[in-house]
Amino acid sequence: MVRPVWSGAVSFGLVSISVKMLPAVGDHSIHFRQIHTTDDGLVRNRKVCELDGKTLEPDEIARGYEVSKDTVVPLVDSDFDDLPLPTARALEIVAFVDASEIDPIQMGDTYYLAADGQVAAKPYALLRAALERTDKVALAKYAFSGKERLGMLRVLDQDVIALQVLHWPDEIRDPEGLAPPSVDLTEDEMTGALALMDTMARDTIGDEQDEYRNAVEKLIEAKAEHRAPPRAEHEEQPRGEVVDIMAALQDSVDRAQKARGETGKDATVHEMPKKRAAKKAPAKKTAAKKATSKKSTTAKKASRKKPA
Repeated sequence: MVRPVWSGAVSFGLVSISVKMLPAVGDHSIHFRQIHTTDDGLVRNRKVCELDGKTLEPDEIARGYEVSKDTVVPLVDSDFDDLPLPTARALEIVAFVDASEIDPIQMGDTYYLAADGQVAAKPYALLRAALERTDKVALAKYAFSGKERLGMLRVLDQDVIALQVLHWPDEIRDPEGLAPPSVDLTEDEMTGALALMDTMARDTIGDEQDEYRNAVEKLIEAKAEHRAPPRAEHEEQPRGEVVDIMAALQDSVDRAQKARGETGKDATVHEMPKKRAAKKAPAKKTAAKKATSKKSTTAKKASRKKPA
């Protein structure tokens, strides 16, 4: 059973809903310990006081803020419990907005919100139904792990309200200057890219697996049993820039077909005998859409060649 990481109340207006917050995502990463290279002894990280050199237990450690090099302000849990914040023990809804207004780059971890007790069932269901009927999400502020956070409440298919942690707007870095300079794209290159996308398209995200974790588990198992670990067959990686992008697109289509078990099928990236003069792609995001609409007929013909 997953243990709640926070409990409090969702409040909007005068309505209050007692909830428990549970992690929606589990960590399946493989965690390592540090060891001494000469004898494999475990290396432990000890909490040591700089003044008396004593190793401390967890209940002897509190928080402190370093005002200057020689001055630290001590703080205890009760100091934070009495902060004059309405969000200290509540998820306070501050607005309802369209989900499209939330930039995915702001989204962080996800938690499930469960109604805490029978009394909370009806207002929980009311908030859930209101969000579904209006197709809105709720923006909320709450205090968690020592700081105030921003979150988004949305309804999942299983009739559960989820809390999506959001980064504050001023935490998002400006990407200015990261995009490459304007380049020349031909119609053939755009058609080839669309053919590759069509070959790789699917309806769902699929059953993706963490191949790195699987490989590390097999490595650990082999080492524990004192046998040779499996080794990968390394493919030669291309170096430098791709000179013939059309050949690269065709090779990518062939590989995608092979991965999907469609070997022998036709999905050829055609190059026209005479290329038109290259057009500069404008900086706006509409560049790909304009190139796509001009060659929509050619793209449809290419997709028809791929079997259903």
